[in-house]
Amino acid sequence: QLQLVESGGGLVQPGGSLRLSCTASGFTLDSDAVGWFRQAPGKEREDISCISSSGGSTKHAESLKGRFTISRDNRKNTVYLQMNSLKAEDTAVYFCASRRTHDRESAFCPNTAMQYWGKGTLVTVSS
Repeated sequence: QLQLVESGGGLVQPGGSLRLSCTASGFTLDSDAVGWFRQAPGKEREDISCISSSGGSTKHAESLKGRFTISRDNRKNTVYLQMNSLKAEDTAVYFCASRRTHDRESAFCPNTAMQYWGKGTLVTVSS
């Protein structure tokens, strides 16, 4: 079964940090650009970050630059999202998704073109 599985979510206090993981099962991610997205209650899904299949190119939402960092370890078939200085407004369900691409430096992850999606992991930022 081809799937992505997110992990690492949970409850964290404002100002704290979390690292989310996205692991592929049934296929390898090393030819896929991978993105992180989030959806807060009552809001539309929001793009967060994207990383190319090589790991050499990344993009982050302007509003999150400096706090969120995407990375990957193709040997572990896993992509990470390091989240620092978390705020209450970061509370959301976080999803990862992948898109097969021949351009190993393409960090392009439009949510309408992603092929595989995980089921999400909940991040709650609250004191």
